[in-house]
Amino acid sequence: MSGGHGHVDTSNKKIALLVAILAALLAVSEMGGKSSQTNALSSHIDASNLWSFFQGKTIRQTTLRTAAEEVEATFKDRPDALPPALKAQAERWRQTAQRYDTEPETNEGRKELAARAKAKEAHRDRSMAAYHMFEYGSAAFQLAIVLAGAAALTSVVWLTFLSAGLGVLGLGFTVLAFVAPTLIHL
Repeated sequence: MSGGHGHVDTSNKKIALLVAILAALLAVSEMGGKSSQTNALSSHIDASNLWSFFQGKTIRQTTLRTAAEEVEATFKDRPDALPPALKAQAERWRQTAQRYDTEPETNEGRKELAARAKAKEAHRDRSMAAYHMFEYGSAAFQLAIVLAGAAALTSVVWLTFLSAGLGVLGLGFTVLAFVAPTLIHL
């Protein structure tokens, strides 16, 4: 209060406005961080599921190839030839095993599954980088709010400038999180 007439000091009004702006930016940064963290977890789960599917295809492929080779090896040194029905079955097993390697029409062959899993991992990594940028931005905003409060209580002007500077730093991290989360690695 200045002069006892009920008027609030204008410097404190400016600091209060600064705190309000910083708090709003903190909310945006926290929201972005939570969203990025959720996206990272979701992409990680999707990548894990795709790698499990890939592993299942690999096991089935190996089983079919082994069955075909076993049938052929069983009759290799025998005087009687491989029965035609068994030969046909072994060939179907080999064709199925080959199909498991790549299935562009279903996008579920081993090659396609590996590519999809790697894309999910890349999305997860980008989301985690964004999450970290949002966290740095949030920390800067929180420190800025504390310093603004200290500036209002103590009337120390340089705390206000330091608060504003940390707010700009927080804004920088938050913008980076949205537009280029992998630009810098901290």
